[in-house]
Amino acid sequence: MPQGQPSVVPDDGLTTRQRRNRPLVVVHTGIGKGKSTAAFGLALRAWNQGWPIGVFQFVKSAKWKVGEERALRVLGDSGEGGPVAWHKMGEGWSWVQRDAQMDNAEKAREGWEQVKRDLAAETYRLYVLDEFAYPMHWGWVDTDEVVDVLRNRPGTQHVVITGRNAPEKLVGFADLVTDMSKVKHPMDVGQKGQRGIEW
Repeated sequence: MPQGQPSVVPDDGLTTRQRRNRPLVVVHTGIGKGKSTAAFGLALRAWNQGWPIGVFQFVKSAKWKVGEERALRVLGDSGEGGPVAWHKMGEGWSWVQRDAQMDNAEKAREGWEQVKRDLAAETYRLYVLDEFAYPMHWGWVDTDEVVDVLRNRPGTQHVVITGRNAPEKLVGFADLVTDMSKVKHPMDVGQKGQRGIEW
């Protein structure tokens, strides 16, 4: 297996092992397809390592049954690998009793409050905050607060955030940022999303 070699070795006082095991903030943004798909690929790797995984879907409809959800739920329940918890804003956060009266901005803020509680409690080793860039972009959740909470999170918790228009402050803070660009897409010629490709 190829070993990645860093182009720069920082003078930060950390050993190679300490630097290698540092928890990361990962951002997948851009207008191209594959941001969530890549995040769920990381979740598969985390599951294989036995890490507890928390998935928080901030925008996608609860009615949309994505294949990754079913696969990760089955894997999480298999007794092998790590456990998987899956939360969808669209179906009402499981911890919110007054969900029917909440608008989407309130739901997003409550979802972020739960993520904060889980980070403080070190509930998961990997967090997938799917489409979380949108609530920050729309001003529903304060980007400065997100960066501050992530900067000060305890333990070795990795956080992956997906969505178009990731705020510059988040991009500047993150350890790994991928901008998914679009070269070509079937929708450009009128083809709708299809089973097995989009869900």
